[in-house]
Amino acid sequence: MSIEPVLARVDRDLDASLKRLFEFIRFPSIGADSAFNKDTRACAEHLAKDLKTMGFDATVRETAGQPVVIGHRRRAGKPHVLFYGHYDVQPVDPLDLWTDPPFESKVIELDGRKVITGRGSCDDKGQVMTFLEACRAMIAETGDLPISLSVMIEGEEESGSTNLPPFLEANAEELKADLCLVCDTGMWDPNTPQITSSLRGMLYEEIIVRAADRDLHSGMFGGTAQNPIHILSRIVTAMHDENGRILVPDFYQGVHETGDNRKAQWEALGLTEEAYLGTVGLKYAAGEKGRTLVEKMQARPTCDCNGIWGGYTGEGTKTVIAGEARAKISFRLVHDQDPVAIQKNFRAYVESMIPADCSVEFIGYKGSRAVQVREESPELKKAITALKAEWGTEPVILGTGGSIPIVGDFKRVLGLDALLIGFGLDDDRVHSPNEKYDLKSFHKGQRSWARIIAALGS
Repeated sequence: MSIEPVLARVDRDLDASLKRLFEFIRFPSIGADSAFNKDTRACAEHLAKDLKTMGFDATVRETAGQPVVIGHRRRAGKPHVLFYGHYDVQPVDPLDLWTDPPFESKVIELDGRKVITGRGSCDDKGQVMTFLEACRAMIAETGDLPISLSVMIEGEEESGSTNLPPFLEANAEELKADLCLVCDTGMWDPNTPQITSSLRGMLYEEIIVRAADRDLHSGMFGGTAQNPIHILSRIVTAMHDENGRILVPDFYQGVHETGDNRKAQWEALGLTEEAYLGTVGLKYAAGEKGRTLVEKMQARPTCDCNGIWGGYTGEGTKTVIAGEARAKISFRLVHDQDPVAIQKNFRAYVESMIPADCSVEFIGYKGSRAVQVREESPELKKAITALKAEWGTEPVILGTGGSIPIVGDFKRVLGLDALLIGFGLDDDRVHSPNEKYDLKSFHKGQRSWARIIAALGS
């Protein structure tokens, strides 16, 4: 089939597709916060209803947590593709840093570009809609899709997709396909598309250190009672040495050194610390000394403290020694690192630093292994050709430092390889206040997916 009429419809319907995206963003679907359960479910029901308007057999399916939206538009004898995305979004705190209300989306001018505002505009509602709008245009213009398509859009990706693997296992027969498409990644730059070839894994832990059975008067007990904030601060500091190497015992088991040829390919990309970090107001890279920037981003593991608190944090003074202190720690994993083994070693390492008369509690979250996407496949070659036709340049094939835990489960449970193609940019402020999505990414993302769908069905 000729793709040009479909692309022309995408162009004509851009304003209508923006209105549909604005409506999607309007739902505060913060899946990790039970206070928003009603809104999260309403968002799932809205999405299922939208899929039905395109002729999908769409349902909202229950899990032990947030619901999953499943839609099928099957065609016998055609390649069967499973598209994955998520409708849940990150919390919006701190709210006072947002220029506009986070769930009231619109198009504005920013640094000479038109951008779509709002929480989820990039991660992942805008990305999901690039694919769905491409399908909508193709169905409207040609009457059908050239592939057999199943859609699975979940509501817990931002909290680790905890309840999705059991759902996959329970519905494996229904969700069988030939290939998985994931649109939750980014571009190399505003004019160069990227296909993501690897994802880092994830381990997330919360530590609670307790000492006295209540907060204490620092004048009466200072210098005699253990201070959990001090203990926890020492623990966090002890995670790295002066060269940025992570000190959890046996942490680097399963980490492989990158070959010289691959390092040379990365070096040829010309990405500098100032260019990469300049979008967030920094100039100099942290992490392991002696490692290149791209190597740190995708081929080396990390350990980060994502939050630490305890005691009095309100306005003014309150001189107390806290009874407990908490920290949240995340690890990004690479290659063959085992999150189960690292969790065990991490907890033992922390316990070794807890003084007598104090205790520690751990709250663990689902971990995931790193994923290496198969780089040599007919589907990959078709996607490369389609993206080059739309953007006029060869896409970069590169791993990413982020984690999408469910991609590994697609391989483990369904035996599916995945193509990870997204249109986010480094300056989209994902997970931060004032998240945005370039209008160009949204528009050309739709056109790109139309080309890819046509190629996969050829």
